[in-house]
Amino acid sequence: MNPPLLQMKGVAKRFTLHHQNGAELSVLHNVDLEVRPGECLVLDGPSGMGKSTLLKLIYANYRATEGRITVAPPGSAPVEVTEASPRELVRLRRESIGYVSQFLRVIPRVSALDVVAEPLVEDSGEDPAALEAAREQARAWLTRLRIPERLWALPPATFSGGEQQRVNIARNMIKPRPLMLLDEPTASLDAANTGTVIELIQEAAARGAALVGIFHDAHVGDAVATRRINVGDFRSAA
Repeated sequence: MNPPLLQMKGVAKRFTLHHQNGAELSVLHNVDLEVRPGECLVLDGPSGMGKSTLLKLIYANYRATEGRITVAPPGSAPVEVTEASPRELVRLRRESIGYVSQFLRVIPRVSALDVVAEPLVEDSGEDPAALEAAREQARAWLTRLRIPERLWALPPATFSGGEQQRVNIARNMIKPRPLMLLDEPTASLDAANTGTVIELIQEAAARGAALVGIFHDAHVGDAVATRRINVGDFRSAA
C-alpha cells in the first residue's frame, strides 16, 4: 500500500469573533484522516459543517488552531503545513497542491489562454519555446472544456459564470500535481461539462493523484469517490 500523501492528525479550527468580544467559534475538532495516491476522498455533510474550511486548512488559506497537517509528495520531503514558512507554502502550492475553488481569481486583461497556460510556465522564465508549448496544452484544455476559440484571447472576467469555472478547472488541473483539492468544481456547469470534469477527476486519480473534494451534485460524488467521510463527525460537541 502506498504511504499517505496527505495526513491530518488532531486538527482543529476555531475562529475568534472580534466583533463579539473575542468569542470563539469552533468549526472543526479532532480531524484525523489520511489520503493516499489514487484515492478520491469525498467530503459529505450539510452546508455549514466545515467542508470548505477543511480544504482551506490543507491549502493553508487558514491556519489550524491545533494539530498537524502533513503533505508528502512522492520523491520529495514531507511538508508540515501547520509550520511551513510563507516561502515553503508558495513552493508547495506551485509544485504539489492544485486547488479548484468556486471562484476564478485572475489578473485583469490577461487572456483566457494565458491564464490557463500560466502554471506551466511560471518556472521557465521567458523561454519562448516553453511558452508556446504551454499555450498548446492550454488550447487542448480549453477545447476539451468547450470554451469557444473566439474567447481564448479575451480576459475571463468578461465570461459567464460557467465559462469562468471551466477556465478555473483548466488552470488548476493543467499541471499534474500530486494533491488536488476540489471545492464544488461542477456547481456552475451543464451536464456535458460536468461529465467532462468527472472524466478529468478520474484520470487524475488513475495517474496517482490524491484528491479531496466537495460536490453539491450527488451523482458527481458517487462517480468519483473511492471513499467518503462525513465532516459532521469532526464537529465539536462543545
